[in-house]
Amino acid sequence: MSDTIDSQSAWDAFAARDRSADGRFVVAVRTTGIYCKPSCPARHPRRENVTFYVDPPTARAAGYRACLRCRPDEEGRDRVAVARAIALMEAAEAAPRLEELAATVGYAPHHFHRLFKRATGVTPAAYARALKSQRAAVALSDGATITQAIYEAGYSAPSRFYAHGAPRLGMAPSAWARGGAGVTIRWAIAPTSLGSMLVAATDRGICRIAFDEDDQALRARFPAAEIVPGGEPLAALATQVVAIVESPGRDHSLPLDVRGTAFQEAIWQALRTIPPGETRSYAQLAALAGRPGAVRAAGTACGANHVPVLIPCHRVTKSDGSTGGYAYGPERKRMLLDRERDQTG
Repeated sequence: MSDTIDSQSAWDAFAARDRSADGRFVVAVRTTGIYCKPSCPARHPRRENVTFYVDPPTARAAGYRACLRCRPDEEGRDRVAVARAIALMEAAEAAPRLEELAATVGYAPHHFHRLFKRATGVTPAAYARALKSQRAAVALSDGATITQAIYEAGYSAPSRFYAHGAPRLGMAPSAWARGGAGVTIRWAIAPTSLGSMLVAATDRGICRIAFDEDDQALRARFPAAEIVPGGEPLAALATQVVAIVESPGRDHSLPLDVRGTAFQEAIWQALRTIPPGETRSYAQLAALAGRPGAVRAAGTACGANHVPVLIPCHRVTKSDGSTGGYAYGPERKRMLLDRERDQTG
C-alpha cells in the first residue's frame, strides 16, 4: 500500500462510494484478487480484506486484476481524453461540436459529455463559452475595440457576446476595456475571529473578500472603478460572509461577481466540489479540472481566487498532507479546515 494514502480516509470514501475519490487510489480485494474504483457499485468486502494502492499499475504489480464492473483502468483514459479535448478547444478558432470532440477522443457524445462535466465541473459547451470570454477579455485588455474583441474571440455577432460572454466578464465589456471605469464597488470592513475582513461587491455580487486589507488596497486592485463605502445593504451582505467564515462548512448561495480565464474558472468550480472538511492535493485539483498535468497552474489559479472561503481554496493541501500556501497565512487555513471538520465530524 502506498504510504501517501490515508487508509481510514480511503475506506470512508470507498464505503460511501465517493465518485470524487475515483482516480486518487484503487481498492484491492484479497479474497477476489481484483481492484476497483472507490465508487464501484459492487457489494463491499470486509475491511480486513481490503488494501489500497495509489494507481492501477501498482495494484497490477501486486498481482491484482481490474474489476470488469467499474473498469478502474478507464479512469486514466477518461482524464487523458478530457485533457485532449480541452487542448483541441483551446487551439480551435471556433468551438468544435460535441460530436466532433467526442469522436476525436474516442467516445460516444453522451458519454463524453457526462465524463467531461464530472472531470471539470462544467459541460463542454460551457467550457467553450468561457474560452470565448477569456479571448474577448484579452483582446479588450490589449486595446481592441469592443467590436474587434467580439469577433476576434469567435462570436458570430455582438448579440451572442452580450448574451453569453459579457456576463462572464463580471462587468460591461466597455467598462472592462476602460479598466473598470463606470463600475461602482461598495466595501465594508467586518470583524471576524480570524481578523478584520474586507468585503466588496458590485451590483452583480461579491467581487472581493480579503483579510487584513482596506479600501486603499481595493482602489489599487480596481483603479478605474468608483470605490465607495457600502452602507446598510453591504453591511447585511458582509454579515452573511462573516457567518460563513465562522462556519465555513455551510452551504451558501451568495451572489458572486468574479471573472477568470477558462482554466481558472474550471479550477474554482472544482474547488466547490470538494466536500467541507476534506482536502485535495494540487495534483488532484488539476485532475478534477480536467488538466492533470497543470499542477503548478492549479496552484496559481487558487492564488487568483478573489473570494476565498466562498470559493474554498483552503481545502487544497500539498501531496504530502502538509498545509501548503495560503494568501492569508497557513494558520488561518488550518483554522478554516479545523472548523469544517468539527462541523462535519
